Amino acid sequence: MSAPERAEAFRRLREHMPGRTRDAKGPKDQPDPFRSVVSCLLSAQSRDVNTAAAVRALFALATTPDAMLRLPQEEIARAIKPCGLYNMKARSIHRLCAALIAEHGRVVPRTREGLMSLPGIGRKCADIVMSFAFDQDVIAVDTHVFRVCNRTGITRERTADRTAEALERTVPDWARHDGHFWLIQFGKSVCLSRRPRCETCFLADLCRWYAAVREAPDA
Repeated sequence: MSAPERAEAFRRLREHMPGRTRDAKGPKDQPDPFRSVVSCLLSAQSRDVNTAAAVRALFALATTPDAMLRLPQEEIARAIKPCGLYNMKARSIHRLCAALIAEHGRVVPRTREGLMSLPGIGRKCADIVMSFAFDQDVIAVDTHVFRVCNRTGITRERTADRTAEALERTVPDWARHDGHFWLIQFGKSVCLSRRPRCETCFLADLCRWYAAVREAPDA
């Protein structure tokens, strides 16, 4: 999309989709940045229901970096087994806690660079923590955001990280605070993965994918 088209798309998203709610919490509804960043680490390649089970079991054992580091990795792995890759994630949790203690005074960094310096934390997780835990104006790119942006033409990128970089460069300032929420809700209610509701979509006239479908010979 051109810059004016992109701005128009976000104006329509703002009009039709709910934004950030007052009670928006950290990833997986965690009450503090430490539990938010650990929960986000656990969510990698895991279904929400499995991540939730792992999160509950883990935080029943420890809720601070020091307490978590005192747990044997094997005990952490057993607790988080529902979310998959549990041995690797247990090691990452230990390393993350050690880094928080040694390098950050037990305080979760508020910057993307600081968060991504933590073991097991990539761009998506860093942006999610910045947005939810620290209320910063960041559009985190999850599965829904990636699909919506690159299907409609808001961006044209092959990876989630490149999509996040493109959004940071091109999204109007006024759309950054709630843009993540608008795009997620749009992806869940209109721009569905398998059967997008193009005929009733308020972005259809701007959407590059819909234009291509209409122009196809058998459309």
